[in-house]
Amino acid sequence: MSATSATAVPVIASDEQAITAARDYAASIADGVIERDRSGTVPTQELAALDATGLLAITLPREHGGSDVSPTTLAEVVRTIAAVDPAIAQVPQGHFLFVDALAVWGSDAQQQRLFSDVLAGARLGNALAERGARHAQDLRTRLRFDVGAPRLDGRKYYCTGAITARWIGVTALDEQGQLVLAFVERNADGVHVDDDWNVMGQRATVSGTATFQDVAVDPELIIPYERAFQVPQQLGARSQLVHAAIQVGIAGGALRDAGTFVRDNARPFFEAARAGWADSAGEDPHTILRYGRLATRVRAAEALLDSAAATLAEVTRHPASARDAARGSLAVAQAKAFASEVAVEVAGDLFALSGASAADERHDLSRHWRNARTHASHDPVDWKYHHVGNFLINDVLPPNHGQL
Repeated sequence: MSATSATAVPVIASDEQAITAARDYAASIADGVIERDRSGTVPTQELAALDATGLLAITLPREHGGSDVSPTTLAEVVRTIAAVDPAIAQVPQGHFLFVDALAVWGSDAQQQRLFSDVLAGARLGNALAERGARHAQDLRTRLRFDVGAPRLDGRKYYCTGAITARWIGVTALDEQGQLVLAFVERNADGVHVDDDWNVMGQRATVSGTATFQDVAVDPELIIPYERAFQVPQQLGARSQLVHAAIQVGIAGGALRDAGTFVRDNARPFFEAARAGWADSAGEDPHTILRYGRLATRVRAAEALLDSAAATLAEVTRHPASARDAARGSLAVAQAKAFASEVAVEVAGDLFALSGASAADERHDLSRHWRNARTHASHDPVDWKYHHVGNFLINDVLPPNHGQL
């Protein structure tokens, strides 16, 4: 279960405070990033510290005690943490999605109950995707309405953050085949979350299996989620903004570590040294050129992220029309697709800049590429570019789902 400090969780009152809190938290977890990547174990202490920062409540509506920060600030908070440890930054991604879902579709009772917990440091873990079916959204998890409380049965995977969450949001089909979102307590009877996450990157997310066996569900904690995607919505765009910020953070972190390694560890190529062009790796003209190109692409990714966030601020959580919703979704799609490519590029070129010594495992620099490539596999960038192009050429609005 999510653990917070014995003292009260601070209430973040402004966008500026949120960014400061993110910077302080990122600095506090920086020293352990290599060990977390290598071990792949649940980062219990680091997540408890995250829960105690007050950052979990930054997107709560103000009328419920949150600071309701702008999308720009949300993206900057996530980017800041991801530049240090993108696995930790990904853990609250589902949390922020569920806060949005509750803010738009939750009943007064649901908001009162769950938002008060969030203000106290409770994190909402996700149980959305499944394995083994035709595709990740071909759900087999079912919510049945027997005598007494509704009961939940199913098996989920990619359950980021669920293992240390206070609540888990679970998607299922009800008896009429309609999509619902049910919130169950992490430690409820019949809930089992495994640490069977065994992948090359984003290891500290521990996004493994969650099993729900005859779990009693409070009927007051069920959202008819199907309707959320039958009207113009920004749930998907705001969720994808967090993913885009993670990729931008990975790109920035890789660029930072490449620069540090070139300055402090790498040697110049012998041809540059013999010709008198460079006494250090940082003076090598090809290194300077490549680093400058990469830095420019990282800056472009940051600018696209800022632009997408600004668009979401204009559209708001309640888009006025399908075209407005599409504008937000497509802006985020461009930012996410471009950032995914840049993160992989910078993380790979880090070794071209730094030379063979950078491949020494003691530096664990490969984690940047492994994290970028693992995270980018969530959803193909080609589909994002497809929808952008189809809109610009043919004026076809993109699909109204949660991954664009």
